[in-house]
Amino acid sequence: MWQVSSETGRLTDVLLCPPSHYRWVPTNSIVRRTLAAGGTTPNQAELALQHGELRDALREAGVRVHLLPPEPHLPYMAYTRDPAIITPWGPVLGQLERPQRRGEYASYIRFFEGHAWRMSSAGTLEGGDVHIIREGLALIGCSGGRTDEAGAEQLAGWLRDEGWEVRVEHFDEHFLHLDVLFCMAAPGLALAAREILGPDFLAWLTRHGIRTIDVTYDEVMHLGANIVALGGGRVISALESVRINQALRAEGLKVLDPALSFFTMGGGGPHCLTCPLIREG
Repeated sequence: MWQVSSETGRLTDVLLCPPSHYRWVPTNSIVRRTLAAGGTTPNQAELALQHGELRDALREAGVRVHLLPPEPHLPYMAYTRDPAIITPWGPVLGQLERPQRRGEYASYIRFFEGHAWRMSSAGTLEGGDVHIIREGLALIGCSGGRTDEAGAEQLAGWLRDEGWEVRVEHFDEHFLHLDVLFCMAAPGLALAAREILGPDFLAWLTRHGIRTIDVTYDEVMHLGANIVALGGGRVISALESVRINQALRAEGLKVLDPALSFFTMGGGGPHCLTCPLIREG
């Protein structure tokens, strides 16, 4: 059974999708910024090379990689985080907001062989907005642009029914998903865009014993806060996030740093590109 009860437990299994049909679609502020600066979608060889670096980093960390078959008409399938959220009770199938991504649900139903703990049916819900911080504590982002109020509250209600504390955090849809602004790095440590998220959110983190490494607006727009914790004092962070990687290493973490610029320029980093299936602890 696929089961995740924290963002920082040891990752043993992960779901990826090869970027065989990936291309930049101007549906978020990050890729629009890239295109406005004259960026052009990289070719398939370049994409495969960088995605291969991510797979190599996961395998180096002892993580079993499961692959979804890519489909030609779904250009953003490589961002496997969004269509499903794995909980301690199994998968929750989300509802993606953008028309270009809605067809992705079918691959997840097939992969999970029709078994899901819950299926989102109110509003929209995307995995990049959901953080299972630790057993009993969850954070759900709500920008109205990808995850809306109805979708966030439906998931929050299911978790609260299990006795969990859940915070629904509202933020500007300019930032796409909450994992562009915030990601756990290790138990009690996160990356966070402090100025953007604000003092109330930071105070909530402090009450729950979570320290933060600050991330600037420019780093946010290059997906610098978008990392994936592997457990055991290890994280994956994009090679291009030089200052952030130094800060993570200064905290004693081992940073595996594949080059991922072609994906971050399109609006997604390591957290977006990975759907954890099993975490221990």
